[in-house]
Amino acid sequence: MGHLPFYPLETIMQNRREFLKCFALLGAAATLPVHNLWAASVLTPKPTGNGLTKIAFGNEMHQKQPPRKITIPDAGEFKVLKGDFHMHTLFSDGHVMPKDRVDEAIDNGLDVISITDHIEHRPNIGSAGLKLAANNDDHNWGYNFAKPVAERSNLILVRGTEITKSMCHFNALFIQDANPIAAEVADWRKMLAVSAEQGGFNFWNHPDFPGHASLSENVPFGFIRGEPLRFFDEIEEVRKKGHVHGIEVFNGRSYYPIVLDWCNDRNLVPITVTDIHQSDWNTYGHQNPMRPMTLILAKERTHDSVKEAFFAGRLVGWAANMILGKQQWVEKLFRSSVEIKKEGNAVTLRNISDIPCLIGDKDLAAQGTLTIAAAQKLTVNNWFVGTNKPLEIVL
Repeated sequence: MGHLPFYPLETIMQNRREFLKCFALLGAAATLPVHNLWAASVLTPKPTGNGLTKIAFGNEMHQKQPPRKITIPDAGEFKVLKGDFHMHTLFSDGHVMPKDRVDEAIDNGLDVISITDHIEHRPNIGSAGLKLAANNDDHNWGYNFAKPVAERSNLILVRGTEITKSMCHFNALFIQDANPIAAEVADWRKMLAVSAEQGGFNFWNHPDFPGHASLSENVPFGFIRGEPLRFFDEIEEVRKKGHVHGIEVFNGRSYYPIVLDWCNDRNLVPITVTDIHQSDWNTYGHQNPMRPMTLILAKERTHDSVKEAFFAGRLVGWAANMILGKQQWVEKLFRSSVEIKKEGNAVTLRNISDIPCLIGDKDLAAQGTLTIAAAQKLTVNNWFVGTNKPLEIVL
């Protein structure tokens, strides 16, 4: 198959219409305007009696924008929750504290997150310049710090970790304790097995990772940069044991179209994540509508319902104005998000969600309406159910 190994966002960013037409990533990152806080109208020096000068920054310095509101109607009997399940903090190689990840999630309108700090790579823990934990062997610190903050914010927090022993990385979600997994650090297969024994959902991260550099042929999973992505025999081995359940189809700024076919062929679940290390502001800007997230079709807004939806495969990715997932759930999401009305020789489509659609070559904007000529089916050219395979809706 002549597919590219993956599509880095910075390489193929185009304007919105052209992106959607060629199935690439969408437009430059949109951020809300930033006030010039240092304008003369904001700063007003006020001398005080002791000769010092007090600066009045004005109200703009204290204004806080409300959290992003994302409108997606229920998909039949399921609530559509918004989540991110690959995030790092200072408890591994991230740049922010766990509390910041909770605050960022709330600001972006998410319902559920998992902090997945590395087990093997934790440069901030116990370093000469920064000692974050009295017990550097406890791999649950990030979750423990974030949990009370998440509870106060009504954010669902999933316990997770990242296994990075092998050249292929894996995230383990819904685990009970990261430390027994870390105890098997010498064998990545055993780490996945311990996670599965705890009821964990394991997924393969950024499947292009070994391609960042040329690797020796005797390195497990190794392939040379520029080769098409491939599904390794070692991954198939652990999949057959029930120790791998999904694969990232979108990570940060990279999109892997072939993963949708892998998931369809092997009964795996496609995951869309940020893999964020820096602050949200420094990575995507404020409330960026193209920020990656996973949509969970859950029976209820609870931790257990999210877990049940993962293992049932009811996940759909949303990133860079693309929808990515399996036919059954992508179509269910579309039919709940877009009202279709036939009138004579025309069809009127009303988008009641915040997810944009490209119907043929015509934009159906978020919360927008589009009238087209009557047809037997619709092709939604930015909603994908396979490698460069757009969703088709029979009318």
